Amino acid sequence: MSKKEAPLNTLQSFLPAGSYDLVMEYLHQYKVHLTITRERKSILGDYRHAIPGKNHRITVNGNLNPYAFLITLLHELAHLVAFMQFGNRIPSHGKEWKMVYGKVLEQFVKLNILPQDISKEILKTIHSPAATSCAEDGLIRILRRYDQVEEGVKLVEEIAPGKLFSIGEGRIFKRGEKVRKRFKCIEVDTGRIYLFSPVYEVRELA
Repeated sequence: MSKKEAPLNTLQSFLPAGSYDLVMEYLHQYKVHLTITRERKSILGDYRHAIPGKNHRITVNGNLNPYAFLITLLHELAHLVAFMQFGNRIPSHGKEWKMVYGKVLEQFVKLNILPQDISKEILKTIHSPAATSCAEDGLIRILRRYDQVEEGVKLVEEIAPGKLFSIGEGRIFKRGEKVRKRFKCIEVDTGRIYLFSPVYEVRELA
């Protein structure tokens, strides 16, 4: 996987204006080794705790818009802080992590650096943030307003029932019905059924 280091003096270009100083406080306090990667479809960021000879490590996808980049970074920082406070026996996205993540998000909302629609959505769920890197589906939809979306790229929920879409590498699916919170989709080549998040990005096929 191709990666590039994030020199701390250039990190500012990935972040929303006004967030850099507080982000740097966290990175310095916890001695974080931050790596910015190319796009990864399966994850937006991840965290690995410190081991002898290596600092805490966080990676974040570099293709994210500044607001999504910040929120993803805060999600991973919350894993670090929760690990430091409670150890490694807590659930990944359990009550301890949710408490820490909510407090971290609240700090940045109070800076008044985020667009109103993003701040409003964060405040709706700040006391029980979801496990996904960009909080709940509603926040993902709002963050996407700030993306430069390629023509033909849509969310699964925007694909009409029965229509085909691709997720890359030649894999083509037909969108089916919604089952609870996800969409049941059939892979054309194999006939296998997969459940997709409504906010998963795909490429619509004619």
